[in-house]
Amino acid sequence: MEPSLAVLLLVLALVVVGLWLSWTATRLDRIHHRIDVARVRLDTQLQRRSGATLELAASDCLDPSSRLVLLDAAHRARTVAADGFETAESELSQALRAVLDDPEDVAELRRDPAVRPLVDELAEVCAKVELARRFHNDVVVSGRALRSRRRVRWLRLAGHAPPLRTVDLDDVPPAGLVAS
Repeated sequence: MEPSLAVLLLVLALVVVGLWLSWTATRLDRIHHRIDVARVRLDTQLQRRSGATLELAASDCLDPSSRLVLLDAAHRARTVAADGFETAESELSQALRAVLDDPEDVAELRRDPAVRPLVDELAEVCAKVELARRFHNDVVVSGRALRSRRRVRWLRLAGHAPPLRTVDLDDVPPAGLVAS
């Protein structure tokens, strides 16, 4: 084999490997961007859920103890520090289930024309929270799978990006909101 042909093949192989690594790094960057977008969407839906809960609790349609439970849980979900948000959001889900789990009670609330939009909005947002969390966690799992590849680890293609974390919280909506 001629030396110039061997050099040409070596250069070609290096270009192909470089393109492959560049493609992998671009893919990893896109996944990180998708994770960021999914996290913002999840945070937005969680804020909307706590806001809808505050609006429902502020109306005079619930008994005083239920109002206090919802107000307290929604306020904590809105004001908690970033490291404890999963617990606070889970407690809000539990409070919603404690107050709105009975479909008959929710149907009674919906009979009031002033309260019906609040209950409908809360039901819609609860469903969106569940979907946003699932979507976020699916993208994180994809990112973890790509970051676990040898070429990504050995060549440090993820750079100094923090470890990818799923969001594990109780987001099961109240049965009363799901049934109606």
